[in-house]
Amino acid sequence: MADLQIIANILVIYLELPFSVYIIRCMGKFQSTKIIDLGSCAFRQPRATSHCKFIHGYRLRAKFWFEAQELDINHWVVDFGSLKPFKKQLEHQFDHTTCIAKDDPSLSRFIALQESGDLDLRIMENGVGIERTAEWCYNAANKFLNDSTGGRCRCVKVEVWEHEGNSATYQN
Repeated sequence: MADLQIIANILVIYLELPFSVYIIRCMGKFQSTKIIDLGSCAFRQPRATSHCKFIHGYRLRAKFWFEAQELDINHWVVDFGSLKPFKKQLEHQFDHTTCIAKDDPSLSRFIALQESGDLDLRIMENGVGIERTAEWCYNAANKFLNDSTGGRCRCVKVEVWEHEGNSATYQN
């Protein structure tokens, strides 16, 4: 890596190619992926002009892309066994729950149903939909990985499927 850095510095100094430093920084990253079942979840899109405005459900599944410059002591980007607490967090959020947007016009009715024990409510700050679900999973994964690996690895992309025909991704 030191030889590559010297070459990059020479390119920057003599050829005035500042992008060469970026190329060097991108080299040598490791990635791994993990597919995790999120569970069965109910949603609604109150502003939709389709049947999606009604409460409906999906069996959600997500694929996570993990990345690290350096592998851990086992030569892994992430120890998949260490993800058990994260899987529990995902199940708590989505499995047999009803996810409603914070700005849903019927939010007070859903809260009443939660209070009466008729549903397990999750209020989504940024809204619902498969795209927002992917964003939520991305943010949750990065918080978990930062806490559990000290920032050594991170999640770079998440894809969430409603079913085999529909998915959405989020990456930052």
